[in-house]
Amino acid sequence: MVFTNVFWLKITLIPSIIALITLVARRWGNQIGGLIGSMPWVAGPILLFFILEQGTPFGIQSIQGVMLGILALISFSFTYATLSQRRSWLPTLLISYGIYAITAVGFNALRPNLWVGYALVLGSVWLALRFFPRPAAQTTSARRLPYEISIRMAVATVFVVVITGLASVLGPTWSGILTPFPILTSILAIFSHTLQGSNATISTLRGLVMGLFGFSTFLFMQAFLLPHFPIAISFGVALLVNALINLLASRYGQTAFSRAMDKTDS
Repeated sequence: MVFTNVFWLKITLIPSIIALITLVARRWGNQIGGLIGSMPWVAGPILLFFILEQGTPFGIQSIQGVMLGILALISFSFTYATLSQRRSWLPTLLISYGIYAITAVGFNALRPNLWVGYALVLGSVWLALRFFPRPAAQTTSARRLPYEISIRMAVATVFVVVITGLASVLGPTWSGILTPFPILTSILAIFSHTLQGSNATISTLRGLVMGLFGFSTFLFMQAFLLPHFPIAISFGVALLVNALINLLASRYGQTAFSRAMDKTDS
């Protein structure tokens, strides 16, 4: 009965989250959509499902792997944003997935501990934003595909069901590494790239990378909260911290980006 309830939670919670993020991006723009998309809307539920199905120790052990996955996600986002300026979505996606895989395998071979992994994530986010490509001056009008939201919801849900279903086979490290696999990021990138052009893609991915300051902090906190507090309190406190960091990052990022664009224009 418990596993049945968890399964139904997977196929109802995840698609609802994807639909909400899509509508937010349409309402407030690509960068805000990417920033909100970087919140633990997918990784958080995956961690929850790990705990419900595999136990709390498994979930805590997977967090170190998630940090390595975030490093790979940063490399994916930076690569996709850079290549999107001169390539179509399919070769851009395939090359970016290749870079993601190389980064994940490379850092897994180094096996940094949780503290080192968290420090590497923060440094990598700062470095990526420092050299992130800037959108060109021209804009592309937004287009919509039929059933766009439904496609996003279906793809994300299948991914979550597969990853959590294979957790016992993959083990906590690789389950963690695959948790931030850029499925939601890919969906956001492909649709913005195809329908609105590289400018929208760059803005979306820049917002997502900016939000990884808070996302990585949310996960880092779980390693210390979950052994002592219920899941609801652990997730709730860390989610508030995540939201606060994202708010500060958004304000700072908007100011820094505007200055950089003004400097370029001059």
